[in-house]
Amino acid sequence: MTKQVLVSIRGLQFVDSETGQSASDEELDQIETICLGEYYYRNDAHYIRYEEIVEDVSESVRNMIKLKGKEFSLWKKGPVNVQMVFSEGKKTMTDYFTPFGNILIAMDTREVRVTESEDCINIHIAYGLEANYQFIADCNITIEIKSSGSPENE
Repeated sequence: MTKQVLVSIRGLQFVDSETGQSASDEELDQIETICLGEYYYRNDAHYIRYEEIVEDVSESVRNMIKLKGKEFSLWKKGPVNVQMVFSEGKKTMTDYFTPFGNILIAMDTREVRVTESEDCINIHIAYGLEANYQFIADCNITIEIKSSGSPENE
């Protein structure tokens, strides 16, 4: 993996928790973010730093991903501040600080699946999302980290 990488984050797909079926188009909230980032490997963990632009906010959000085994951590700093931990088989809680107010969120992580190759890391996370102790949705997120010099990116 090169130091310069492309970070692609797709997901936040809501699923009807009662039927287990995919949500309707009105209930489906899919996002995709693609950013340039920096990758490094230290103490048996992958680290990726990147910045993202948030609509209607002048300051960008600085992000740090740490991946170690079946645990995925994401720190966001800037107009929003949060440290989210997705650990397979565990429920974690954190405060999510936004310009519009603070929210207590919980992630009940069912799966953290990682596939690695020489120039790419794919991460799939399936989790239940709660806000202020209320179930919001079952979610899936897919993160792809690719060497920016790999043939697929040219």
